Amino acid sequence: MRGVYKMPIFRPGKVPPEILEKHVFPYLGVRDQDVIHGPGVGRDAALIRVGRQVIAATTDPITGTVSRIGSYVLHICANDIATFGIEPRWFLATILLPENTDESLLQDIMTSMHTAAEDLNVSIIGGHTEITTGLPRPLVIGFMLGIAGQGGYVTSTAAQPGNTLILTKGVGIEGTAILAAERAAQLRVKLGRSIVDRAQQFIDRLSVVPEALKAMALKAVTAMHDPTEGGVANGLHEIADASGVGFVVQRKGLVIHEETQRICQIFDINPLNLIASGAMIMAVKSNKVKALIQTLEQDGISVSIIGHLVKDASTRNIVEPDGSETRLQHTSEDALWTALEKPLDD
Repeated sequence: MRGVYKMPIFRPGKVPPEILEKHVFPYLGVRDQDVIHGPGVGRDAALIRVGRQVIAATTDPITGTVSRIGSYVLHICANDIATFGIEPRWFLATILLPENTDESLLQDIMTSMHTAAEDLNVSIIGGHTEITTGLPRPLVIGFMLGIAGQGGYVTSTAAQPGNTLILTKGVGIEGTAILAAERAAQLRVKLGRSIVDRAQQFIDRLSVVPEALKAMALKAVTAMHDPTEGGVANGLHEIADASGVGFVVQRKGLVIHEETQRICQIFDINPLNLIASGAMIMAVKSNKVKALIQTLEQDGISVSIIGHLVKDASTRNIVEPDGSETRLQHTSEDALWTALEKPLDD
C-alpha cells in the first residue's frame, strides 16, 4: 500500500527555500526584459530598468514585535535596498490594526516610522491603513524604493571565491532588541534591569545603510546581504546560494555581544540563528579589506573579518577556536520564535 504524502506544516518564519522553489518561483506572471534582478533565494530586492536608471524595490512585514514597529519596518526595508549599495528614498506602508484598537497605537506606529524616515532621509509617500478582523496584534508591511544609474549597484548574486567575508556590528542584533522589549519583565528578574535596558537599545543599531553606502563608495564589495530571519548562519547560506559559492567562517570572528549572549542563554537558543538585522554581510575584494575596515571604524561602525568565500558551493564550514572544522548548520525557523514561545519562570 502506498503511503499518503503529507504536505509540510509551516512553523513561524521564512518559508523554506525548497518550498519557494516549488510553489512560488514558478508562478511569477509574465517575463519582463526590464526586470534585471528578480526573485530568488538570498535576493533582498528587485531591480527594474527604467530608461537609463535602475529602480530597486523591496517589501517586508514586521510580525515579531509591537514595540516601535513603525521604526522596525522602515529600517528593515531600507536595509534591503542598501544591500545593493543604493540609497533608500521612498517608502509606503500597509498598516493592519486589530479590532478595538485605540488611536494611540496608530499614532505610536506613525511617529516611530516618521522618526526613522527622517533619520534616513526617506519620504513616506503612501500606503493603506485599516482595522482587520482576526488579528491578535498589529501587522505592518513596508515597501521601499531606491534609484541608481545603470551599473551603480551590486547584487547578492555576484560574490566571488576569494572574497573576504566581513560582518558589521555583530550577531543577533534585531532579535536581541525584540526579546528585550517583548519579554522585558521576566528578563529583568533573571538578568537585571541594566543589561535588559542596554539590549532594548539595540534597536538603534538596526540600520545598515551607512556602512553599505560607504562600502559602495569605496568600490570595495562584490556583494552584500542583510541577514534577517534565521540569523547570520542563514544569511551566510543565502549569499552562498545566491552566488553559487561556498564559505569558511571563523567562530572567533563572529562577534556576539554580552547582551545577546546572556539573553540567548536564558532562552537556550543559538545566537547565530537569531534574526540579525543591523548586521551586514559583505563580500569584500581582497585589495579593499584594509581600506573598508578603516573607513567603517572611523565612522564608529564596528566590523570583524569572519572568513572567506570558496569556489566549492558545497563547502559551508565553520572553524572552531580549537581548529576543528564542521558544517555551519542553518534552520528554517528563526530562534526568535522559539524564544517567544518559551515560558520563563519568574
